[in-house]
Amino acid sequence: MHVGLGLPVAGAWASADRLAAVAARAEQLGYHSLWTFQRVFVPVDPQPEPVYRSVLDPLIALAYAAACTRTIRLGVAIVNLPFVPPVYLAKQAATLDVLSGGRLDLGLGSGWSAPEFVAAGADMARRGPRTAEYVRVLRTLWSGSGVPHEGEFYRLPAGYQHPLPVQRPGPPILLGGSAPAALRRAGRLADGWVSRSKANLAEIGDSVALVRAAAAEAGRDPAAIRVVSRGPVQAGDALPEAGRRPLTGSYAQIRADVDRLAEAGVTEVFHDLNWDPAIGVPDADPAAAARRADEIIEALAP
Repeated sequence: MHVGLGLPVAGAWASADRLAAVAARAEQLGYHSLWTFQRVFVPVDPQPEPVYRSVLDPLIALAYAAACTRTIRLGVAIVNLPFVPPVYLAKQAATLDVLSGGRLDLGLGSGWSAPEFVAAGADMARRGPRTAEYVRVLRTLWSGSGVPHEGEFYRLPAGYQHPLPVQRPGPPILLGGSAPAALRRAGRLADGWVSRSKANLAEIGDSVALVRAAAAEAGRDPAAIRVVSRGPVQAGDALPEAGRRPLTGSYAQIRADVDRLAEAGVTEVFHDLNWDPAIGVPDADPAAAARRADEIIEALAP
């Protein structure tokens, strides 16, 4: 089990100084990875939950973190693929992989916020087939083969992008989603699956089993499929075990939850403090948010 950390990308602690400090300290403490997430538009009605109201761009934030670190991996969970053409995301991902020395993990999702689809000029229809084709186009571009692509959603004339990513055949692709079809798609097509913020981590083993069963049916090695879980940590006093949500309560309880996630088949969890209402909301006190985040990061270090 690898333990990663969510970068300061939402709310009061999402500043340049904090992002650089957290990235560098996480690497020193032995965290395996740093993670961001994407929100591109905040609708007035309905208002999203506070963590989504002020969010840095995920890839730019990772590029900033890459410049402050040397070895820690850099992941995005996730980029909503309908909002950006694959040729553009392939270039961004390859550039970040080159500049970081081959440290990028690229999480992709199909999106869920209808106002964001409108604002991005994107279509919510047939997101499953679109995702499958998007992954094929990314891998074609990263191969450097110059082979054209003619699909239902995307066209590539004969041509290529350089420089190619450092990681071969490209940055690992992790697919998000919680519906059975999305889980099976991750098992068939991706290097791994990443859970969403609202996932019931107490029952994540069922989702892991579905992902890995789909991998086996597709002739892939189920054990090679990565399972990455966002961990919305809520640290504080010890809580009664009855009804307690995983990754809440005392540090000892949270560490025990990490062990249980490993037993359920999760290969990596990242503690995401952006979901802490004292840290990741826009109106939190920045100094208090920083102090609380630093304490939790130190206490939960691998």
